[in-house]
Amino acid sequence: MEIETLVILGTVLGIIVVFFAKGIYDQRRNRILFRQQLKKNYGKYPTREYSPEQYASIARYYEKNRKSYAIDEITWNDLDMDSVFQQMNHTYSSAGEEYLFYRLHTPEQTGDRQMTDEKLIRYFMEHEEERMDLQMVFRQIGKTGKYSLFDYLQFLGTLGKRDNGKHIFGNVLYLLAIGLIFFKPFLGVTLFLVVMCYNIITYSKEKSEIEPYFVSMKYILRIVDGVDMIADLHCSGIQEQVEELNTLKKEFGSFKRKSMLLGRGGGTGELAEALLVYLKMMFHFDILVFNSALGEIRKHIEDVDRLVAGIGYLESSIAIGCFRACLEEYCTPEFTEDHRMEAEDMYHPLIGNPVKNSFATTRGILLTGSNASGKSTFLKTVAINGILAQTVNTCLAKRFVTEHYRIYSSMALRDDLNSGESYYIVEIKALKRILDAIGDRNGNPVLCFVDEVLRGTNTVERIAASAQIMKSLTGPFVMCYAATHDIELTHLLEKEYDNHHFEEEVIENDIVFNYKLMDGRATTRNAIKLLGIIGYDEQLIGKANAMAANFMEKGVWEA
Repeated sequence: MEIETLVILGTVLGIIVVFFAKGIYDQRRNRILFRQQLKKNYGKYPTREYSPEQYASIARYYEKNRKSYAIDEITWNDLDMDSVFQQMNHTYSSAGEEYLFYRLHTPEQTGDRQMTDEKLIRYFMEHEEERMDLQMVFRQIGKTGKYSLFDYLQFLGTLGKRDNGKHIFGNVLYLLAIGLIFFKPFLGVTLFLVVMCYNIITYSKEKSEIEPYFVSMKYILRIVDGVDMIADLHCSGIQEQVEELNTLKKEFGSFKRKSMLLGRGGGTGELAEALLVYLKMMFHFDILVFNSALGEIRKHIEDVDRLVAGIGYLESSIAIGCFRACLEEYCTPEFTEDHRMEAEDMYHPLIGNPVKNSFATTRGILLTGSNASGKSTFLKTVAINGILAQTVNTCLAKRFVTEHYRIYSSMALRDDLNSGESYYIVEIKALKRILDAIGDRNGNPVLCFVDEVLRGTNTVERIAASAQIMKSLTGPFVMCYAATHDIELTHLLEKEYDNHHFEEEVIENDIVFNYKLMDGRATTRNAIKLLGIIGYDEQLIGKANAMAANFMEKGVWEA
């Protein structure tokens, strides 16, 4: 019997050892494969897809820490900045991902941080091993899952004061049952089983109520552990940031001690955590720890925010360097206090094989040209580069000179079906917010972009009102880039704006755009010609040409 018992025990222990060994082997193998993947994918755009729920989660840190000026929703959507963020999101932790999103929304309004930011970005670009070491740590910190950490931190108060009395009482009953086993085995075993069943049942109910907050606490633990791992790497280029993180980490010493039994989670494959699951269900260890640690977290909400920002700043700086490695050409911006903007060989980040354009202006630009000639793309290109200059110190150009601006746009607007507002109402509200920003002289000058001003109303009133609005978007406190089909505006505003245009050429019954920015106003009209190219009736086209020619000669429309 003794030999059989030893064999059974030996077999059980052997299985446990094998499982632990396999777990360690898998972790090491995964680390090696991940490092190889980092090398292989450097200089390539990420391919991750995002659900609306994920975007909502990513935005939480920004929403919680929104500054008095930030890129507003209209401008963000006009420029498709979600896609720009996706190109740049080489992050592996929620802290890095959420901070990068915040960073792109929050253009720096002074040059105070430019040198520090650039030094850090370049350090990661030039030190591959250190960069990958840190990325391994950020991967270990990992993601919070479906929800942001900040979804739960702000609701901790709603949990109220949590009492451990009933959980402690259940564990005391275990001790009583074990004691009874020595005197009345049947009664002791029965009591033990009853208590165990009761604890398992109540565990599931109570754990479900606080599960999201468990995720938050585990993530905070992983961040605190991540600070230790980052410090252990001894990267020479981030000593200042590590010192700040270590100072913050000290605030979480008591929380870390109280939270040891919660586990870290994060998909690290720790076999010990899996083996602890049943013990937690039986003895409620994690609920006891959670209730005890809850008070510590409530005392350090702001410290959690700063810790996330510190980790996020480091990883987002790595992501910016990775983004640069994907680009055909980039430069760091030159900031000036002069009222001017210059760009050489500037291009759009979301267009393959882009046509590059150069310009220089001290008073803004008014663009003309036919549909699809490149006007809107040019406006977006300048706007995106203006944002990237002030957020990630990176411009898609050979050279880019700018002031520090507050940036707004009124471009890709549409009817608001929810409020019942027409396109025109939506448009004039979008323009009014820009005029209000110009009137607020407490901030930096305004850089604004307007595509087809007042397109939602009739020609006479559009030109009259557009001319006055566009004049209001000039001066020492604003620089405006606008596109219009109304050639009349280029004459009315020639003292206020530089005129540029895009043109096209009809070759063998096809229209060809070169997308090159040209000096002066557009001199050709090809809207009617386009009708013929795509197969409209020739008689219809002939009458349209005749009407247009008659109007140009007499200034009066005749049917």
